Amino acid sequence: MRRAALALLLAAACGCSAYQRTYDQETERLEAEDQARQAQERAAHAEASRYAAVVYFAVGSAGVDAEGARELEWFAEQMRPFPQAVIEVRGFTDATGPEASNLELSGERAASVARSLESLGFAHERIVTTGFAEAFPARSNETREGRRSNRRVELTVR
Repeated sequence: MRRAALALLLAAACGCSAYQRTYDQETERLEAEDQARQAQERAAHAEASRYAAVVYFAVGSAGVDAEGARELEWFAEQMRPFPQAVIEVRGFTDATGPEASNLELSGERAASVARSLESLGFAHERIVTTGFAEAFPARSNETREGRRSNRRVELTVR
């Protein structure tokens, strides 16, 4: 009887170790797949991050003109291979006008560009907008050209 119990115990132990080996192999396979997927996502994000765009605006306007529309179409074309990329849309103004109005206008510019991206097929959830008013000027507000450069929306990959 003792020998039978010992044999049964050994058989069970062998069965458990075979099960454990299978479990360990499957766990290793899943972990390797997950690591490969993460590496692929990091590479795609790095590739998508290479692209950026800037749309410029007329004084007091949040409307995207023909030049801005072409820039957005180009950017959209670059982003199509990266459906997981989140687009950051940051609006700015020049330093003329009251700060509160500039903050509102910069947000309207960012929202206008976001709507344009949505019309080009980008999901609303992929777009993050922020208005910065006259903060972070691209150039000096002392010249007409500098102010024009500051009336902008910048698009980058988050």
